Amino acid sequence: MNKILFFLLVLVGLTVQSQSYGVTEKGFGIVNLERHQFRFDLLSPGISYELGLFKNVSASGGLGLGYATYEEGYAVGVTLHTRVRYYHNFNRRIRNNKNVSGNSGDYFGAARSIFFSQGRLASNIEGPDDFNLGVFGAVYGIQRTYPKGFNFNLELGAGYYRGDGVPNGYGPLVNFTFGWVATKRKSRKPVFE
Repeated sequence: MNKILFFLLVLVGLTVQSQSYGVTEKGFGIVNLERHQFRFDLLSPGISYELGLFKNVSASGGLGLGYATYEEGYAVGVTLHTRVRYYHNFNRRIRNNKNVSGNSGDYFGAARSIFFSQGRLASNIEGPDDFNLGVFGAVYGIQRTYPKGFNFNLELGAGYYRGDGVPNGYGPLVNFTFGWVATKRKSRKPVFE
């Protein structure tokens, strides 16, 4: 609980600091990255939010259904996903006259997903009935947002699975979402500095 409170305080502090010093999107270096992006995930029912932090860097979090599989078995259920993303190809997409609105780009990211015991639908992992499972790893992702707001995100990577009272291990990280971005997006026209 203290870690969650600390994270929220840091997030609020960054927001207040950026507003109190009059930092704007151009002054802060966020030229093509969306400052705020709220999405309803349709394929894997849930919600997610992405916050632009610095030039080409965002933090995102989401809550929805998820599937985990590693050496010890699988788990399906309600999952909390958090990511820190570095978008590396905005400039190339702009040079090729491609869309960058809605954070349409490719990225590297640090990933964490937590599968809660209270929301687990199925599992074949041997252990106590009330175990939580966390996945920590690195991903490479592709995100595209289209003019009407439809969005897809595909991530591939590897991670370390750690559970409460269940064996730990390594396994793949695969995440695919399809949804609709509910927040207003920047113009599709590229912005040059």
